[in-house]
Amino acid sequence: MNQKEINELRRRFRAERSNISRIYGCFVNTNREIVAHLDSSLALMKQEEVEAYLGHLKKCLSGGMGRNLIDIEFSTQQVVDSAEHRLLMALRDSHCQDDKARDELYGRIISSLKLEQNNYIILLAADAYDVPYRGSDDEDQADASAEVFNYFVCAVCPVKDATADLRFFYDVNELHVTSSGPVVDNTALGFLFPAFDDRRANIYNALYFARKPDELHEELINAVFRTEPPMSAPSQKNAFHTALSDALEGECSYAVVQSVNEQLRERIAEHKESKDPAALTLSTGEVGTILRSGGVSDKHVEAFTKSVEAEFGEDAVLMPTNLVDGKFEVVTPNVKITMSPEYSDMVETRVINGRKYILIPADEGLEVNGVAVEIREG
Repeated sequence: MNQKEINELRRRFRAERSNISRIYGCFVNTNREIVAHLDSSLALMKQEEVEAYLGHLKKCLSGGMGRNLIDIEFSTQQVVDSAEHRLLMALRDSHCQDDKARDELYGRIISSLKLEQNNYIILLAADAYDVPYRGSDDEDQADASAEVFNYFVCAVCPVKDATADLRFFYDVNELHVTSSGPVVDNTALGFLFPAFDDRRANIYNALYFARKPDELHEELINAVFRTEPPMSAPSQKNAFHTALSDALEGECSYAVVQSVNEQLRERIAEHKESKDPAALTLSTGEVGTILRSGGVSDKHVEAFTKSVEAEFGEDAVLMPTNLVDGKFEVVTPNVKITMSPEYSDMVETRVINGRKYILIPADEGLEVNGVAVEIREG
């Protein structure tokens, strides 16, 4: 799925736009026991309750591709004959009304998932999207339909313990300490099945969501999809940085790393300006070209390519958005310097009288602990 397709589905999660009629789910306690089931009609709910439920489900389509949103791909054999795919298809085809399928999914999630907050709720909802036909002008034709996209969304939401607060009661004009009761926290994990690719159903894929990119909960991915868990965004960045430092050896200079970061950011900026909905990816060959332009020898570029393929696979594609941060850091064992990436070219490294130095121009505006200071000669 690309960002445009994700945004199209996100707009569905409003009471007047979706065809979601019921919300299913369960409350799971600290002993991994279901203590309550949910099977409620949205038509009988208050408006604020409908918005709350749809809001938690909508969160499963939030964040960046490759970071919060992970493409899950099933093998052909899984689609043809596997328990995990049959379960997902049963939920989709029954619009989540198959109670045995719901219980099986709950069981898979509960038996595998490990959350810091022990209590949580599982939410399930099915939608039937009458996909508008889109003409050559890229505009939807309201009176024409391409197909009906049947799908469901599953959300896992931690539940925070009740907190006692001092509250004002207008009826008696008094303040009293009272508990607001357990509160459903932001959606932590979830998924959509099937994927919405080229604006139609793709039963070979699902879209997985994790609010924290460094906490994918691989145990849940394995329990529900039986697929190899993807490498998280932070792990991708660490593996990339390790490949740079190990493979480039003595050629891994400040200038090379600064050049790589700058060129990756330029690619990201150009992709953003192009408004291409597909996620930006680079092959190892393209990254190799970036390294060569920074002065790295062919020998070390080849070593880097082998190191990356060992970590990411032979047909590895890298996502630049996962490899660079919004800040640029220079770190020594005792000092950390943080700056905006646009100023990274101001830093120099030199060897003076046998000692290695980091040099930063400080012509004006220098402050130490908030105190303006001057630099004098001598």
